[in-house]
Amino acid sequence: MRIAFYAPMKPPTHPAPSGDRRMGRLVMAALRRAGHSVTLASRLRSWDDGTRPRRQARIRAAGEATARRLIARWGTAGAGHRPDAWFTYHLYHKAPDWIGPTVSEALGLPYLVAEASHAPKQAHGPWAEGLRSTERALQRAAAVLAMTNEDMQGLRPWVPVDRLCVFTPFVDTAPYAAAAMDRERHRRHWWEGDEGPWLLAVGMMRSGDKLQSYRVLAAALDHVADLPWKLAIAGDGPERAIVANLFPADRRRLLGMVATERMPSLYAAADLLVWPAVNEAYGMTFLEAQAASLPIVAGADRAVPEIVADGVSGLLTSPGDVVGFARQVRLALTEPLRRQMLAEGGARRAADALDIKAAAARLNDILRQACMRQN
Repeated sequence: MRIAFYAPMKPPTHPAPSGDRRMGRLVMAALRRAGHSVTLASRLRSWDDGTRPRRQARIRAAGEATARRLIARWGTAGAGHRPDAWFTYHLYHKAPDWIGPTVSEALGLPYLVAEASHAPKQAHGPWAEGLRSTERALQRAAAVLAMTNEDMQGLRPWVPVDRLCVFTPFVDTAPYAAAAMDRERHRRHWWEGDEGPWLLAVGMMRSGDKLQSYRVLAAALDHVADLPWKLAIAGDGPERAIVANLFPADRRRLLGMVATERMPSLYAAADLLVWPAVNEAYGMTFLEAQAASLPIVAGADRAVPEIVADGVSGLLTSPGDVVGFARQVRLALTEPLRRQMLAEGGARRAADALDIKAAAARLNDILRQACMRQN
């Protein structure tokens, strides 16, 4: 099938790295792995922070103009030159889809949405119009793919049960599994003979939830200062100086932004991933760490427990629990056999349930059913 792909929150070509951009790219890759031809329909970013009253109106006008152009182009194209389906990734009140529903309706295409969410409390205020647009898109969709149980519950009132699908977040496990097989070489490369043990944190350095995660982590590590750990931090952002000052200079290494292709070797080189995940939707880093056989200590916020199996691939704590987080870090650092068990459990979990091969098969099945409904 020929699929028109659109990510209103952040296009896959956006220069700023993020988990959202990463998952968008992975969804495109999974569709292609399933044998489909995928075209990025538009790079228009509809995300709105709600601070500029007229911004959403301008974005809506740009989206409507884009929809008209696509309808004109594809409406006169031959059967082999127009899409067979429209697929929108990450749809919610701050990033509504002003293009896909209109194009799909005009051309008779099945309209699919992945990682949608619905927040009724936004019915009044700066994102009210975005929420109404999202509701209309959800009601129009031939299939809505919920990636967390939290999203699933919020979507139930708006999506018929036969069109609401479970679609677990995933990663291409192959490069991470390969890196894990060459762990010692990667340790020599990253740590230059310093045996650590090395803790790893991966997260953007920006205000809000990310900075709060770093604060919780710093407070927790203060409780295990008697242990001989070192902390490597992969990430950058406007709060870099604040993040750096949270941790002892002689025990932390700031790696800055690490290219996606280098991340498998970094995960493989570390001994433990540590991330409190304050208000984290699910956390791409947890998917990647498990694929690289890296044990995890994490806060059990939102959908993190759906990705990290407590006691199997990681050790989870209550969200924001500094003392509990420190206790789990101490347990993991002082019991190498437990770390090994978690590493093996994570690798199995990633290969069995979180890999792109399973995601491609699931997408193919959902697309087939959506096309059958459309017809």
